[in-house]
Amino acid sequence: MNITTEQIFDHARTQNGFFADPVPEAKLRALYEMMKWGPTSANCSPARFIFVQSREAKDKLIDCMDPGNVAKVRSAPVTAIIGMDMAFYDKLPQLFPHTNARPWFAGKPEKIAETAFRNSSLQGGYFIIAARALGIDCGPMSGFDAAKMDAAFWAGTTVKTNFVCSLGRGDPSKVFGRSPRLTFEEACRIE
Repeated sequence: MNITTEQIFDHARTQNGFFADPVPEAKLRALYEMMKWGPTSANCSPARFIFVQSREAKDKLIDCMDPGNVAKVRSAPVTAIIGMDMAFYDKLPQLFPHTNARPWFAGKPEKIAETAFRNSSLQGGYFIIAARALGIDCGPMSGFDAAKMDAAFWAGTTVKTNFVCSLGRGDPSKVFGRSPRLTFEEACRIE
């Protein structure tokens, strides 16, 4: 596989609309297999994913989205819900066998919430990079009713929604002009 920075960063854009081409399950599996190797603190790996494809699941998802995001989700062949398992620490004996790390988090709700959010967000970034590396265009977004989303998709689990990301072959006519970014001097400091 010959992956370029152009494919991942320079030419990649946030998609606002998609063509109907399906994303095969094998490609979704390849995306996960690639992104799962991105580092998280104590290898906690709290991100959980639901790939919404069916009409029934998509209707349920659209019902949770803010009006400005409905068309983006509707046009995408797949939309991933990136969740964060608030009981991620139960997997630490498997994922971080070097020491007993479960007590670092068990019974500490603030530390759990902070770690789950930070690390599932990192994993969400790896998810987008892996998707782009595999030639899948992405439309990550907030703009949804989190409580409604959690009830619709994660009921009966310890997972909460972090963000969603539509996947497919992007429609270039729906992409906004590239927005500016901060310069190194505006965003960075060397001490």
